[in-house]
Amino acid sequence: MAKDLTTGSPTRLILSYSVPLLIGNIFQQLYSMVDTIIVGKCIGVDALAAVGATGGLSFLILGFLMGLTGGFAVITAQKYGAKDMKELRHSVGTSIILCIFTTIILTVLSLLTAKPLLKVMNTPDNIMADAHTYISIIFIGIACTVFYNMIACVLRAIGDSKTPLYFLIVSSILNIVLDLVFILSFHMGVAGAAWATVISQGVAGLLCLLYTKKKYSILKLTKQDFAYNGKFAWKHWQLGLPMALQFSVTAIGVLVLQSALNLFGSTKIAAYTAACKVEQLVTQPAGTFGVTMANYAGQNLGAGRIDRVKEGLKKCSVITVLFALGASAILLLFGKPLTMLFIDTAQSAAIQNEVLSSANIYLTIIAIFLPVLNMLFVYRNVLQGIGRSFMPFMAGVFELVARTICAFTLPAVMGFTGICLAGPIAWLAATIPLAFAYHIVIKKFD
Repeated sequence: MAKDLTTGSPTRLILSYSVPLLIGNIFQQLYSMVDTIIVGKCIGVDALAAVGATGGLSFLILGFLMGLTGGFAVITAQKYGAKDMKELRHSVGTSIILCIFTTIILTVLSLLTAKPLLKVMNTPDNIMADAHTYISIIFIGIACTVFYNMIACVLRAIGDSKTPLYFLIVSSILNIVLDLVFILSFHMGVAGAAWATVISQGVAGLLCLLYTKKKYSILKLTKQDFAYNGKFAWKHWQLGLPMALQFSVTAIGVLVLQSALNLFGSTKIAAYTAACKVEQLVTQPAGTFGVTMANYAGQNLGAGRIDRVKEGLKKCSVITVLFALGASAILLLFGKPLTMLFIDTAQSAAIQNEVLSSANIYLTIIAIFLPVLNMLFVYRNVLQGIGRSFMPFMAGVFELVARTICAFTLPAVMGFTGICLAGPIAWLAATIPLAFAYHIVIKKFD
């Protein structure tokens, strides 16, 4: 059901809103992990490396679209907080039009540039074919990703974080089943894993749509809601594009880092891929509280309650740092056995040991810096929620610069450890200016 985030205890609201969202994010990450585990166990280390080598490229496009839909939904959240349901529906209709336009363009561009970009990224020849196959199918399914994210963002904007969770669970189970069928029964290789992801995402979007049409009268759109208003559309672009570009700028840094990593060979790529999947599982609270604070801040800004925005940030900061410390403990205590899930035991002992030791280096470094990452998401999303999207975008630029400098310098001095340090240094480069920006901006409301 829809939830008003402008009244009641901020701590209680943040937690009650975040928990379903967190469970959904964990399920989403779990089925992504299952993809990778099945690929690594059933096809081999090279296939695992091929899927991992596409991570930055996938994030470049899909991250852009996630940021775009999230930015559009900030307007929706503000209209909901202001109790202006007519403009809320107009916001949803406008967002749909803009998403369709963007999806068509990005699908064509991404398919045309996928292979050249993989080559520029120094993708090893022995995994190039599989990497290109996998990422091409993911790009064919861009519409499915946008379909689900668009509806999920609208529902979260009106305070419903549970509905996307329910259908994401269904999607996760479907994805695992399709993985097993396509890879083990149909022997489709990495293509099977990609198609499983695309199909399950599309099903989640369809289920969300059908439920929304039945459940929420305030979201029943008419022809009038799709009336294009250039000025209103520009307001959506003003929030959506900086959030989208923030993801893309970060992704460019990841691509640069991936290019440096690719020079270490497929075994190191496989280790990095497995470690990143483990990391992504335990860092879901960071992204979850970020989304929560964007919608919380958006609704409260719409209601003119900037005091609640400030209080919410303080409460969420304590919560998210505690979650970060718990995640760090998990990485330090269980990083090795979790990494083992991705490795085919039929591989030679030497390869297994190299993957495990390299992954352990990465996870240990990440564990130290997780509180920084969690605060990065809080500051970034609060600023976006109150309509100040320029500084979050610039923070993404700072991340890019820091990650790029690290990619070109640290590996030459520290080897693989230099690759592992690049992300945390980039987090610091973004979090520090965001914290200063937030305190400067929030004082202007007093």
